[in-house]
Amino acid sequence: MKRCILFVLALAFILFACTTKVKEPLPTPTEALLTATLSASPTPTSKNSNNHQPAVTPYNSTSVPNFEHIVVIIFENKESSSVIGNPEMPAYNRMAQTYASLEQYFAVTHPSLPNYLAMIGGDTFGIQSDCENCFINATSLPDEIETSGRSWKAYQESMPKPCFIGSMAQYAQKHNPFIYFDPIRLDQSRCEQHIVPLTQMQTDLDNNSFPNFAFIAPNMCNDAHDCPLKSADAWLEQVLNTLIPALDADKQPYLIVLTWDEGEGSHSCCGLPQYAGGRVATVLISPQVKNGFKDETPYTHYSLLKTIEIAWGLPFLGHAGDQQNVIILAPWK
Repeated sequence: MKRCILFVLALAFILFACTTKVKEPLPTPTEALLTATLSASPTPTSKNSNNHQPAVTPYNSTSVPNFEHIVVIIFENKESSSVIGNPEMPAYNRMAQTYASLEQYFAVTHPSLPNYLAMIGGDTFGIQSDCENCFINATSLPDEIETSGRSWKAYQESMPKPCFIGSMAQYAQKHNPFIYFDPIRLDQSRCEQHIVPLTQMQTDLDNNSFPNFAFIAPNMCNDAHDCPLKSADAWLEQVLNTLIPALDADKQPYLIVLTWDEGEGSHSCCGLPQYAGGRVATVLISPQVKNGFKDETPYTHYSLLKTIEIAWGLPFLGHAGDQQNVIILAPWK
């Protein structure tokens, strides 16, 4: 009888243990933080994925002038030391001495195309060549500009027709980042309206329809890629002689940025890889900059994108949101 009672008690204990959930210990604060970070992290994207979406961080500030017009003019493949002080570029150097020169401005990488993409998309999207079929399904600066109610155009010298896809003669698609973004290229009407030959610029100025954001790309000769620096400088002087009087007459704040896609070296800064795109001569032309100002702050192409977004109260795209890519602040009056 005693054995039976012991057997029943033992069986009851086993059944109780099997049906009772053991309470696990609470994670430590470090474990909890790690778990939250991992669960909040986006799923890794393939290095060459065309569907990569850069992080978008909202931000608003009045630390940069609210420009009516921002114009970016971009040249090709020269280190800052090859441009600043070079007698072959008198117009460029006159602008650097008269307005504001960013003495420590760095390109993101090599070759050309990923730098162009970085300037309007906040990322290189894993692209490491001057490919022509590597299209991207992602948000870009023009999307933000349109959402804010502003206008934009890309003026491409020697482009055969609006929204032309491919390269021809002195026109190179790799110097036209806008055509790579699906939301622009695949919308035929939008593409033809906003990506146009440079000859359209004078018409827009004459008709008072010059956009809030303009991106001007010279052809392969006038951007100093295939021709001497003096050719690029002569072209620049002609363009500025048209642009500056027209923008001054508008009596609204404006900014013209002169820069280069990449340098000849691999200098780096600001959280970029150890070997990046080199140091390039970047000049800010504006009534709102300090005259003859030299800014020694380290900047990148992402800093320029960030500064444009700050000026217009737009969200940060991709690496424009990185703390290492600081806003351009020092030159403003």
